[in-house]
Amino acid sequence: MDVKVGDVLEMKKPHPCSSKSFVVLRVGMDFKIKCQGCGREVMVPRSKIEKNIKKIVRGE
Repeated sequence: MDVKVGDVLEMKKPHPCSSKSFVVLRVGMDFKIKCQGCGREVMVPRSKIEKNIKKIVRGE
């Protein structure tokens, strides 16, 4: 899957703050993503992220 830093990911499941969109801060074996609702930053394994992505919005 072609995910780059700055992309906005719309996930299938919402974050506990009820936001479904996350900004990608770091890409590698783990993804560092930031919730656009509450601003929390989370490190998540690549396999889990790729399974839960609904849509990718490219950054400018």
